[in-house]
Amino acid sequence: MTLLVLGLVIFLGVHSVRIVSDGYRGAFIARRGLGAWKGLYSVASLVGFVLIVWGYGQARQQPVVLWAPIPGAAHAAALLTLVAFILLAAKDVPSNGIKARVHHPMVLGVKVWAFAHLLANHTLADLLLFGSFLVWSIASFAAARRRDRLAGTVYPPGRTSRTVLTVVIGVVIWLIFAFWLHGWLIGVRPFG
Repeated sequence: MTLLVLGLVIFLGVHSVRIVSDGYRGAFIARRGLGAWKGLYSVASLVGFVLIVWGYGQARQQPVVLWAPIPGAAHAAALLTLVAFILLAAKDVPSNGIKARVHHPMVLGVKVWAFAHLLANHTLADLLLFGSFLVWSIASFAAARRRDRLAGTVYPPGRTSRTVLTVVIGVVIWLIFAFWLHGWLIGVRPFG
Protein backbone atom coordinates (compact mmCIF):
# COMPACT_ATOMS: atom_id res chain seq x y z
CA MET A 1 0.00 0.00 0.00
CA THR A 2 2.99 2.29 0.58
CA LEU A 3 3.89 2.39 -3.11
CA LEU A 4 0.30 3.23 -4.04
CA VAL A 5 0.18 6.10 -1.56
CA LEU A 6 3.61 7.39 -2.65
CA GLY A 7 2.56 7.22 -6.30
CA LEU A 8 -0.66 9.10 -5.59
CA VAL A 9 1.21 11.79 -3.65
CA ILE A 10 3.71 12.30 -6.49
CA PHE A 11 1.25 12.05 -9.40
CA LEU A 12 -1.56 14.09 -7.90
CA GLY A 13 0.90 16.45 -6.23
CA VAL A 14 2.40 17.39 -9.59
CA HIS A 15 -1.06 17.72 -11.06
CA SER A 16 -2.12 19.95 -8.15
CA VAL A 17 0.43 22.74 -8.61
CA ARG A 18 -2.09 24.87 -10.53
CA ILE A 19 -4.65 24.27 -7.77
CA VAL A 20 -2.50 25.28 -4.81
CA SER A 21 0.25 27.45 -6.30
CA ASP A 22 -0.34 28.65 -9.84
CA GLY A 23 1.98 31.56 -9.10
CA TYR A 24 4.87 29.17 -8.39
CA ARG A 25 4.27 27.44 -11.72
CA GLY A 26 4.28 30.78 -13.55
CA ALA A 27 7.46 31.92 -11.78
CA PHE A 28 9.22 28.62 -12.54
CA ILE A 29 8.30 28.88 -16.23
CA ALA A 30 9.43 32.53 -16.35
CA ARG A 31 12.78 31.61 -14.76
CA ARG A 32 13.60 28.33 -16.47
CA GLY A 33 11.27 28.10 -19.45
CA LEU A 34 8.23 26.08 -20.45
CA GLY A 35 10.39 23.19 -21.68
CA ALA A 36 12.01 22.75 -18.27
CA TRP A 37 8.58 22.80 -16.59
CA LYS A 38 7.13 20.24 -19.01
CA GLY A 39 10.19 18.01 -18.61
CA LEU A 40 10.07 18.03 -14.81
CA TYR A 41 6.27 17.65 -14.84
CA SER A 42 6.46 14.70 -17.25
CA VAL A 43 9.18 12.84 -15.34
CA ALA A 44 7.44 13.29 -11.99
CA SER A 45 4.08 12.27 -13.50
CA LEU A 46 5.59 9.14 -15.04
CA VAL A 47 7.29 8.14 -11.77
CA GLY A 48 4.04 8.70 -9.87
CA PHE A 49 2.01 6.76 -12.43
CA VAL A 50 4.38 3.77 -12.37
CA LEU A 51 4.24 3.72 -8.57
CA ILE A 52 0.42 3.90 -8.64
CA VAL A 53 0.18 0.97 -11.07
CA TRP A 54 2.74 -1.08 -9.16
CA GLY A 55 1.31 -0.25 -5.75
CA TYR A 56 -2.29 -0.89 -6.81
CA GLY A 57 -1.27 -4.22 -8.35
CA GLN A 58 0.38 -5.24 -5.09
CA ALA A 59 -2.59 -4.11 -3.00
CA ARG A 60 -4.97 -6.15 -5.16
CA GLN A 61 -3.05 -9.31 -4.23
CA GLN A 62 -4.23 -9.02 -0.60
CA PRO A 63 -7.38 -6.89 -0.70
CA VAL A 64 -8.76 -5.29 2.44
CA VAL A 65 -12.54 -5.38 1.91
CA LEU A 66 -14.31 -2.36 3.39
CA TRP A 67 -17.94 -3.06 2.47
CA ALA A 68 -20.06 -5.55 0.56
CA PRO A 69 -20.49 -4.96 -3.17
CA ILE A 70 -23.44 -2.69 -3.92
CA PRO A 71 -26.12 -4.41 -6.03
CA GLY A 72 -26.31 -2.88 -9.51
CA ALA A 73 -23.19 -0.78 -8.96
CA ALA A 74 -21.27 -2.44 -11.79
CA HIS A 75 -24.02 -1.50 -14.26
CA ALA A 76 -24.10 2.08 -12.98
CA ALA A 77 -20.31 2.23 -13.22
CA ALA A 78 -20.42 1.04 -16.83
CA LEU A 79 -22.87 3.79 -17.74
CA LEU A 80 -20.89 6.43 -15.85
CA THR A 81 -17.62 5.40 -17.50
CA LEU A 82 -19.31 5.81 -20.88
CA VAL A 83 -20.07 9.41 -19.88
CA ALA A 84 -16.46 9.80 -18.69
CA PHE A 85 -15.08 8.63 -22.05
CA ILE A 86 -17.32 11.09 -23.91
CA LEU A 87 -16.07 13.88 -21.65
CA LEU A 88 -12.46 12.82 -22.25
CA ALA A 89 -13.08 12.87 -26.01
CA ALA A 90 -14.56 16.37 -25.68
CA LYS A 91 -11.18 17.67 -24.54
CA ASP A 92 -9.61 16.99 -27.94
CA VAL A 93 -12.40 17.57 -30.47
CA PRO A 94 -12.41 21.26 -31.37
CA SER A 95 -15.62 23.29 -31.43
CA ASN A 96 -17.80 20.72 -29.67
CA GLY A 97 -20.76 21.74 -27.55
CA ILE A 98 -19.72 19.66 -24.54
CA LYS A 99 -16.51 21.62 -24.07
CA ALA A 100 -18.39 24.86 -24.76
CA ARG A 101 -20.77 24.04 -21.91
CA VAL A 102 -18.57 22.41 -19.22
CA HIS A 103 -15.27 24.15 -20.18
CA HIS A 104 -13.01 21.51 -18.60
CA PRO A 105 -14.31 18.15 -19.84
CA MET A 106 -11.18 16.15 -19.07
CA VAL A 107 -11.20 16.98 -15.35
CA LEU A 108 -14.96 16.41 -15.23
CA GLY A 109 -14.38 13.07 -17.00
CA VAL A 110 -11.84 12.05 -14.35
CA LYS A 111 -14.38 12.99 -11.67
CA VAL A 112 -17.07 10.78 -13.25
CA TRP A 113 -14.56 7.93 -13.84
CA ALA A 114 -13.38 8.01 -10.22
CA PHE A 115 -16.92 8.12 -8.83
CA ALA A 116 -17.96 5.21 -11.07
CA HIS A 117 -15.08 3.09 -9.85
CA LEU A 118 -15.82 3.92 -6.21
CA LEU A 119 -19.35 2.61 -6.76
CA ALA A 120 -18.20 -0.66 -8.31
CA ASN A 121 -15.23 -1.43 -6.05
CA HIS A 122 -15.02 -1.96 -2.33
CA THR A 123 -11.47 -2.41 -1.06
CA LEU A 124 -9.08 -0.10 0.76
CA ALA A 125 -6.85 0.17 -2.33
CA ASP A 126 -9.88 1.15 -4.43
CA LEU A 127 -10.89 3.79 -1.90
CA LEU A 128 -7.36 5.22 -1.86
CA LEU A 129 -6.95 5.20 -5.64
CA PHE A 130 -10.35 6.32 -6.85
CA GLY A 131 -11.14 8.44 -3.79
CA SER A 132 -7.89 10.37 -4.26
CA PHE A 133 -8.65 11.00 -7.92
CA LEU A 134 -12.20 12.06 -7.06
CA VAL A 135 -11.04 14.58 -4.44
CA TRP A 136 -8.31 15.86 -6.80
CA SER A 137 -10.73 16.26 -9.71
CA ILE A 138 -13.25 18.18 -7.60
CA ALA A 139 -10.52 20.58 -6.46
CA SER A 140 -9.01 20.85 -9.94
CA PHE A 141 -12.37 21.57 -11.59
CA ALA A 142 -13.17 24.29 -9.05
CA ALA A 143 -9.71 25.86 -9.48
CA ALA A 144 -9.96 25.80 -13.28
CA ARG A 145 -13.40 27.43 -13.20
CA ARG A 146 -12.06 30.07 -10.80
CA ARG A 147 -9.11 30.80 -13.15
CA ASP A 148 -11.57 31.15 -16.03
CA ARG A 149 -13.68 33.65 -14.07
CA LEU A 150 -10.65 35.70 -13.04
CA ALA A 151 -9.28 35.74 -16.60
CA GLY A 152 -12.69 36.44 -18.14
CA THR A 153 -12.35 33.37 -20.37
CA VAL A 154 -15.15 32.99 -22.88
CA TYR A 155 -15.62 29.65 -24.59
CA PRO A 156 -16.95 29.74 -28.16
CA PRO A 157 -20.23 27.93 -28.80
CA GLY A 158 -19.97 24.39 -30.07
CA ARG A 159 -21.17 23.05 -33.37
CA THR A 160 -23.66 20.18 -33.48
CA SER A 161 -21.62 18.15 -35.97
CA ARG A 162 -18.52 18.38 -33.74
CA THR A 163 -20.57 17.43 -30.68
CA VAL A 164 -21.97 14.35 -32.45
CA LEU A 165 -18.42 13.44 -33.53
CA THR A 166 -17.28 13.80 -29.90
CA VAL A 167 -20.00 11.46 -28.67
CA VAL A 168 -19.22 8.88 -31.40
CA ILE A 169 -15.49 8.95 -30.60
CA GLY A 170 -16.18 8.63 -26.87
CA VAL A 171 -18.55 5.69 -27.38
CA VAL A 172 -16.14 3.86 -29.71
CA ILE A 173 -13.19 4.28 -27.35
CA TRP A 174 -15.37 3.20 -24.41
CA LEU A 175 -16.45 0.05 -26.30
CA ILE A 176 -12.85 -0.84 -27.13
CA PHE A 177 -11.72 -0.21 -23.58
CA ALA A 178 -14.67 -1.87 -21.82
CA PHE A 179 -14.77 -5.01 -23.96
CA TRP A 180 -11.08 -5.53 -24.65
CA LEU A 181 -8.46 -3.19 -23.18
CA HIS A 182 -9.70 -3.09 -19.56
CA GLY A 183 -9.34 -6.86 -19.21
CA TRP A 184 -6.00 -6.91 -20.99
CA LEU A 185 -4.45 -3.95 -19.13
CA ILE A 186 -6.14 -4.12 -15.73
CA GLY A 187 -6.97 -7.81 -15.50
CA VAL A 188 -10.68 -7.19 -14.85
CA ARG A 189 -13.29 -7.66 -17.56
CA PRO A 190 -16.21 -5.30 -16.83
CA PHE A 191 -18.58 -7.34 -18.99
CA GLY A 192 -17.71 -10.90 -18.08
